[in-house]
This record gives sequence, C-alpha cells and structure tokens, in this order.
Amino acid sequence: MTGSGSERWGTRTGFILATIGSAVGLGSIWKFPYELGENGGGGFLLFYLLGLVLVVAPLLIAEFVVGRRGQADAATSVARLAAAAGANPRWRWLAWLGILAGFLLLSYYAVIAGMTLAYTGSALWTGFDGFDAAATQQLYGAVAGDPILLALCQAGFLGVTVFIVAHGIGGGIETACKILMPVLIALMLLLSIYAVIEGDVPRAIAFLFHWRVDELTPRVALEALGLGFFSIGVGLGLMITYAGYAGRTFDLGRAAWITLAGDTAISVLAGIAIFPLVFRYGLDPAEGVGLMFVTLPIAFGRLPFGDVVASAFFLLLFVAALASALSLLELVVAPILKRRSWSRRRTAIVAGIACWIAGLPSLLSFNLWSEWRPLAALSGFAAYDMFELIDGLVSHVMLPAGGLLIALFVGWRLDPALLAAELGWRHVALRMLRFLLRWVVPALILTFVMSGLLIR
Repeated sequence: MTGSGSERWGTRTGFILATIGSAVGLGSIWKFPYELGENGGGGFLLFYLLGLVLVVAPLLIAEFVVGRRGQADAATSVARLAAAAGANPRWRWLAWLGILAGFLLLSYYAVIAGMTLAYTGSALWTGFDGFDAAATQQLYGAVAGDPILLALCQAGFLGVTVFIVAHGIGGGIETACKILMPVLIALMLLLSIYAVIEGDVPRAIAFLFHWRVDELTPRVALEALGLGFFSIGVGLGLMITYAGYAGRTFDLGRAAWITLAGDTAISVLAGIAIFPLVFRYGLDPAEGVGLMFVTLPIAFGRLPFGDVVASAFFLLLFVAALASALSLLELVVAPILKRRSWSRRRTAIVAGIACWIAGLPSLLSFNLWSEWRPLAALSGFAAYDMFELIDGLVSHVMLPAGGLLIALFVGWRLDPALLAAELGWRHVALRMLRFLLRWVVPALILTFVMSGLLIR
C-alpha cells in the first residue's frame, strides 16, 4: 500500500516518466510559452532557468529525500523523519497542508481538463472549418455555459484518473505514464513539425526568444522565478508521495534534474507547436486559457487537415492533464490507504467522487454562478468568482506555504548524514543544498508572496 509494502516503481524509467508527467500539465502547454513571450523572451527564459536551479531543484530533491527515506505517503514520511530527527511532531501538518492543496487543485483542474474532452469531440465530430471569433466564442459558451455537459466531462476525466490510480503504482500509474508520456512527446513533435511547415516561424521565434535588455527588470525576474516554482508543483508533497515508492538504487539527484529538463523541453516545444499558427493568422497570443479554447480553433479551421490537427492538439492537452492528475489523486489516496483498511480501488473511487463534488463550485463559476462574487464585500476580492478564489487560495497561499515549510524542515531539522545517505553526495554539494534550502529558497518564496507576483 505504500513504498514499504508491495507497491514500488518497477523501473527507474517508470519513476522518471511519472515525475515528468506530474510536472507537465495544462500550464506547460499554454502558460509557459505565453509567459515567456510576454515577459522578455530569452531574458525571461534565463531567469526561469535560474529559478529552477535556486528554488525548484532544491525543493524537488528535498521532497525526493523525504519520500524515499520515509517509504510512505507524504504525511507518514514527514512524521517518520520528524520523529527520527527529534523534531516537533507538528511538522506532519506541512504534509497535510500539501495534501489538502492537491485535493483542491485537482477539483478545479479537472473542470478545465474536462473541457479538453468536449473540444476533442467537437474537433472529431463537427470540426472547426470556417470558424471565426464569433463561432469560437459560441462554442466556448456552449461548453462552459452548460453545467450538465461540463459536469459530465469533469466526471469523465476524473473517471479515467480513478481507473488508473485504482490499479496501483506498477500496474496503474507507471504503466499509464509509460504510454502517456511517449504519446505526449510524439504528438508534441508532430504538431511542432506541422506548425513549422504551415505557420509563421520567424514571428513565433521572435515572440518566444527575443532579448530586450530594457525588459530584464526585477518584476520579470520574480515572475520567471515564480513560474519555475509553480510549474513543477513542488510544495504539494506530490514528489514525496512518488519517491515513497522509489527503490534504494534510484539516483534521486539525477531524477530531479531529468524531471526539470524534461518539463522545460516540453514547455518550450509547446510554444513552437502553438505560436507559429497563432501568428500566421494574426491571432492574439496573449489569450491565456482562451488561447486553447477560443483563439486556436480559429487557426485550426483555416489549416489544411485542420480538424485532424485540432483533434491531436486537444488529445495532447488531455494527455498532459491526465499525467499530472494521476499524481494529484495518488497524493490523496496514499494517506487514506495507510490509515484505513479500504482497498485501493475503493479509496480511489471515494477520493474521485469527493474531488468531483468539491469541483462543482468552480464548475458553476463558468455558468450558473458566473455573476456571483462570494467576497464582494471585501475590496481586494470583490471581482473574484469561486473558481478564482479557490485557485488563488491554492496558488497564492497553500503552495508557497508548503514549499517554505518543506525547505525549512529539510534544511534545518534533518541530519546532513541522512541527506548524504539518500543522495550519495559529497560535502560541497550537500553544503550547497542545505544553504539553498535554509536561506535562498525561503527568501525567494517570501519575496514572491510579499511582492504579490505569484503566478496566476
């Protein structure tokens, strides 16, 4: 039921593919390219990579260490290491904070991911031929404005996630990731090649990788560092959970760097797949979520074999979302398995149903509750609907708090000998890791919070 039992990753490759899949989600497909293009291109990318080195990599390695040493779910692993270190047992609450954040994240993430199912169906059955702005807005309104359709799509997405997680680590998540990740990479490469042939590559490259010295500002640097922090999902305990199933022979440091490199490569490739088509037809590259559901269908409708390309694109989004959702659901399932005598199947089903119910307020924010502002009486929150409030709570409060606490726990409370045993690192590397976790990571996370520049 946990890493100490019969469930383990069968291979290092399966473990790494699962961690990359956890990191790659809908944000990697549209958010990273958009942020890159709008914030200085090459300079933003430089700051982003710096953020990976200074913040994300130390936290990712820290989570790996906690998970494999604890050989259990996130909450149990943190509790075991705290007890071994003679630390306050209340440290276990940092893991429960991450588990709650992951549950809430999956609840509204499944709503957006469910839309990819609806759009895949639209691309296959009716296509986007001749679509203009009015037609795409009408389609988006028909999907997002129909609570029944949206709830069914959300349930379908969660149903697939539950089915895979219910089959365990080796027989479920690992097997799925060994299929999903090659499919994702193949679709991404095919779409990129197609975009290079049919799209406006020079303008797309200029948008993504231009370098303007005047845009290399502290604000851009902080936004890039923030995107790097949130793109991998550190702070939730996802990687603690996955590492709890890792074998002793796995090189955790190497796995962390491969995960970061894989996620970044897929994110950059997504920009090459999307923006040549956007610029060829003079569409707005700064559409955010609307880029997927409103802007791109216009381009697909004008392209040769556009319906095939559109189907592949929305299938790509579904695969990326699913690979990420598996880790979020496992984050919730693992501690329940440890504490109750339920089967994995029953636990996954109950957790999936709970996620579906918890996601209904976010779902209704797109239709029946679209005008409702729960905190309208508070000036700073008057414009936020339920979806935005829950997303803000997770992204702006719970994620940074989780990352900060993990950095402090591993950096200050764990014995350096434990880190050395898990990582096989020598003194210089260990000192650098502890310095980053003790000082640099907390300082930068607090800077994100204080500056209000957490990525939305």
